[in-house]
Amino acid sequence: MSDEVDVGREPIKFAYWVPNVSGGLVVSRIEQRTDWSYDYNRRLAVLAENNGFDYALSQVRYTASYGAAYQHESTGFSLALLLATERLKVIAAIHPGLWHPGVLAKFIATADQITGGRAAVNVVSGWFKDEFTKLGEPWLEHDERYRRSEEFIRYLREIWTDDHAEFRGDFYRLHDFDLKPKPVTALDRPHPEIFQGGNSTAARAMAGRVSDWYFSNGRDLDGVSEQIAEVNAEAARQGRRVRFGLNGFLIARDTEAEAREVLREIIAKADREAVEGFGSAVRQAGRSTSDGKGMWQDSEFADLVQYNDGFRTGLVGTPEQIAERIVAYRRRGVDLILLGFLHYLEDVEYFGRRILPLVRELEADAAERGELVRGVS
Repeated sequence: MSDEVDVGREPIKFAYWVPNVSGGLVVSRIEQRTDWSYDYNRRLAVLAENNGFDYALSQVRYTASYGAAYQHESTGFSLALLLATERLKVIAAIHPGLWHPGVLAKFIATADQITGGRAAVNVVSGWFKDEFTKLGEPWLEHDERYRRSEEFIRYLREIWTDDHAEFRGDFYRLHDFDLKPKPVTALDRPHPEIFQGGNSTAARAMAGRVSDWYFSNGRDLDGVSEQIAEVNAEAARQGRRVRFGLNGFLIARDTEAEAREVLREIIAKADREAVEGFGSAVRQAGRSTSDGKGMWQDSEFADLVQYNDGFRTGLVGTPEQIAERIVAYRRRGVDLILLGFLHYLEDVEYFGRRILPLVRELEADAAERGELVRGVS
């Protein structure tokens, strides 16, 4: 995004996890009324954009793992969802190391032109070693993966915006290249938006230097404030601004007791073998960081049942309680909430009908009191 745009008072935005892999968003044997097929996802995308969602994030999995037996490829699936909708922006998660940045840049530029500037990417540095080694690709250690991702992002930005693109790094090269057509441009969007995640020190520093958006795993209010402060400090040193997204799993019911019971049942019916296998894999990835502060390092078993720590965000309760919680995160500087659900069609419609109007009312009240200025808690 353009560093000159003042986004401090914008309403909070919403995204949803696209269920383009099987198994749902929790690793549990509880009933999940969702489907990884395209027909289901096309219907869901239209429903979501008509119920207040601004973005959808297509997951990236290349092989069966931890409850996700089947997977649709993220970029092709994202383009299909873009073509099925009118306003929804779709973020395709991708892995440096499995994509050449020039080839991806060309694909996204085409998707962006076809859909009027609604394509985006989420650069995932990778935590699942098998996805690389079983495809015959080298597996880099943690901080090297983030160093490669930073070059990947710099390369994308260069090739999307310069008629004589040049880049020389340790992983990628670009020589006097003119990509045509380039992506759609606008005053506040010089190129497709670039998202990234990761909780490690390397990830936060990279976000401050190069990314448009930083996605956090589920966090409580103080946890997300600490991350935002650290990324903002690096961004300020670079003369940049970064927007912040937060993962959350939403369980809304007419009473808090009903919502809490659903959460209890999800965890009670967790697929223990799959959750423990996932926990072992991601903690190994996190331990390989230079300072041991990788993602999931402090996640308990119950947190890992939702594999991006979505329960920790605390979006469980009545519509009123959830709306208040969302606006509390907005006060801390969160710009977007990325949501997962148990029963997608029903829960997305419930969100649009019961929760979103309350969020907008609370935001309006807070804005009148001057509480939604960026960085003010």
